[in-house]
Amino acid sequence: MSRKLLREYYELCPGGICQDLLTEEEKKLVNSGVLILTGIMQKAEALNGNGRIYPKKVLEKELKNYQKLIKERRALGELDHPDDSVINLKNASHLVTDLWWEGEDVMGKIQILNTPSGQVLKALVEADVKLGISSRGLGTTKDKNGKTYVNNDFQLICFDVVSEPSTDGAFMVTENMERQLNNIFTKSDRINRALNDVLAGT
Repeated sequence: MSRKLLREYYELCPGGICQDLLTEEEKKLVNSGVLILTGIMQKAEALNGNGRIYPKKVLEKELKNYQKLIKERRALGELDHPDDSVINLKNASHLVTDLWWEGEDVMGKIQILNTPSGQVLKALVEADVKLGISSRGLGTTKDKNGKTYVNNDFQLICFDVVSEPSTDGAFMVTENMERQLNNIFTKSDRINRALNDVLAGT
C-alpha cells in the first residue's frame, strides 16, 4: 500500500491570537511587533473534514518526534499547501515554536517570519483574513467500521497556514516523493524516530 500525502485543516483562534495562551515573554515579543499565532493544530480520535481519524497513539508518536524540530528551530511551515512532501525554504512563512496536548486537541503556537511569504501572512492577519492551520504528512490509511483511520506509519512533515480546508481525499505519493522525505529529516532525525518507535513498542 503506497503512502499518501495527508493534509488536514483547523481554524486559528479569532484574529489568529489567543492571548491567554501567550507567555509574558511572548506578549513582549508581540508588543514589539512580532506576530505569534495560536490555536488548535490537530485533533485526535475525531472525524475531520477529510473524513479521516487520527488515533491519539499515532499523533503522540509523531508529535514526540516533531518536538526535536521545534527545539532546534527547524519546524518551518509554508503559506498554502504545496502538492509535495518537501518544505521549500524560499516559501517558509512561519516557525512552529510550541505544541502541547489539551485533552484530544493538539494546541500550538507559530511565529510569523520576516520572509516574503511571512510578510504576506502578516498582511493577511492584520487584514483580519480568516486563516487556518493544516498539517502535512505522509502515511497510509485503513477503513474500519465505515471510518478511515490513519495508520501508525504516519510521518508529520509540517504545519502550513491555509485559507481553505484541504480538498477531500489525499494526494498520491510517488516513489520519488518517498525519497524526498529522506531529505527533509536528517540522519539523526531518522535514528530518533526509529528509537522512539522501538521504545513505544516496549
